[in-house]
Amino acid sequence: MSTLSLAARDSATMLRRNLTHLRRYPAMMIMSLGMPVLLLLLFAGVFGGAMQAGVGGGAYIDYVVSGILLMTVGYGASMTALAVNRDMTEGVISRFRTMAIARVSVLTGHVLGAVLRTVVSAVLVVAVAFLFGFRPAAGPGGWFAALGVVVLLALALTWLAVAVGLLAKNAEGANLFILVVQVLPFVSSAFVRPDSMSGAVRWFARHEPFTPVIDTVRGLLLGTPVGGSAGVAVTWCAGFAVAGYLWSRALFKRDPVR
Repeated sequence: MSTLSLAARDSATMLRRNLTHLRRYPAMMIMSLGMPVLLLLLFAGVFGGAMQAGVGGGAYIDYVVSGILLMTVGYGASMTALAVNRDMTEGVISRFRTMAIARVSVLTGHVLGAVLRTVVSAVLVVAVAFLFGFRPAAGPGGWFAALGVVVLLALALTWLAVAVGLLAKNAEGANLFILVVQVLPFVSSAFVRPDSMSGAVRWFARHEPFTPVIDTVRGLLLGTPVGGSAGVAVTWCAGFAVAGYLWSRALFKRDPVR
């Protein structure tokens, strides 16, 4: 059996392990699935009328769905940071280092599990959004492209989350990543247009990494032009994915210091 085949087999085993753990830690699944839906209900059902002025024309639910999808990815990646940190602090990673398995499979299992959870969460968010009046204009190509951007973002944030989970000495340290992915979307185009913001906040919202990703997904779903945001979004996601992967590999190979 080739090295690639062995790595794929070991990665599948680690994926099954991570999916099995969801039964032992149901709070993680509830958080990944429930929080994005709760945010959608909050912003679309409670704040939607008040925030409509910040997005111009069109239904607010159509505007906000792409931002909620990005936060869905963030919550999924956050749960991965905690799961990896738990494996690290409980000595599971150290045991895996001594086993005759492809080392990358330990990390890949976490990443694949997170991406699967994210896709399920995203489908649930879109289904609930339809109940609130979400009416996208995208055809099959637009839906496929939007899903591709979401999956690419999930890979990027999850590899970064894996690195943070390996680096942090405890769960409190891993929570820093959670704080970042939860706060940054609020200072982006997720809930209102950056043009409605003021001063330095407007500049930051226009140039932070999440804004082009949100604008690209929104344009693909609503059938509006995405302009140059697509290229910027893919560049950010690819850069984060590569950086997170290389960082995670380096941390996993090092001798544990605990």
